[in-house]
Amino acid sequence: MPNGVFAKKNILVLGGAGFLGSHLCDKLVADNNVICVDNFISGKRENIENLMSQENFIFINDDVNNLIDLEKYKELERFKVKFQGIQEIYNLACPTSPKNFSETIVESAKTNSLGTIRGLELAIKYKAKFLHFSSSVVYGPRDEKKPIVAEESYHATSPLTPRACYDEGKRFAETLVYTYKQFYGLDAKILRIFTTYGPRMPLFVGHMIPDFIVAALDNQPLKIYGDTKFTMTLCYVSDAIDAALKMMASSEAGPFNVGASQEYKVSDVAKMIIKMTGSKSEIQYSDPLLFMSRLSIPNISLAKDKLEWFPVVTLDQGLAETIEFAKAHKVLVDWNHTEIKG
Repeated sequence: MPNGVFAKKNILVLGGAGFLGSHLCDKLVADNNVICVDNFISGKRENIENLMSQENFIFINDDVNNLIDLEKYKELERFKVKFQGIQEIYNLACPTSPKNFSETIVESAKTNSLGTIRGLELAIKYKAKFLHFSSSVVYGPRDEKKPIVAEESYHATSPLTPRACYDEGKRFAETLVYTYKQFYGLDAKILRIFTTYGPRMPLFVGHMIPDFIVAALDNQPLKIYGDTKFTMTLCYVSDAIDAALKMMASSEAGPFNVGASQEYKVSDVAKMIIKMTGSKSEIQYSDPLLFMSRLSIPNISLAKDKLEWFPVVTLDQGLAETIEFAKAHKVLVDWNHTEIKG
């Protein structure tokens, strides 16, 4: 019971209408008051539509870079934020659209820096726990001689690349979290998320798994942005969220890798989806997107040891769940890769 008085914690989720954020909100709202902040650059209102009518869920449509004073939002009077404050902050805010990456580079740079500072300043004000969702990109380009990375593994990267706003931005965000923890004594934590998939991933922005499924259901070609050797690791979304909840409840600060340690050929995953959907689709190959690169494989020993966490959802189970979601939320599509209607 927070502060010994209030029955529910007040929890702030930055980027809460995104893929991971909305699943996190689903879990948190069962026992807490949840404040979800998003401006829909990457997130979607449909992801949190099921929560909007709940008494202990409040959505604020704003840019996290503007998030200076929570108490200016009149709707938060319901959660008595002025008196109870905020007990936990989850920071997932950052544009993530591989295909439209170049259109959001300034927003990515600002959110990884100023947006993270906004969240940390709120954590100071309310003496809240702070959990930052970082990324596997902090390890730099994959070293084919040492493809498995532990938390102390780093490769040299240039800060002057077309995607540095994201890659170096994620590194700097971690530096900010560590610095604020060191200087202010914040209970601040870091998770490094590797490739995650599941329901609610946006369509046609370069995330291959949801695009594969929708294409297979319509007997359209499955397009792989790479060649026959392109591989990836795949962690189901519920496993990633479970790691975050365990991390917040623990005394650990991390950073911890969160992902699946088994690597798959993307072409094999595409074939699985074709088979599971009974599709007549074929596989096509296309040039890699700027934002997409062959990432390292996570060593998750620390998370296993310190959090007693490891992924439990198998690939076939996760794909089956994602396919069922796609069927239930089937969209009308024109195959210039545009979503027409929910």
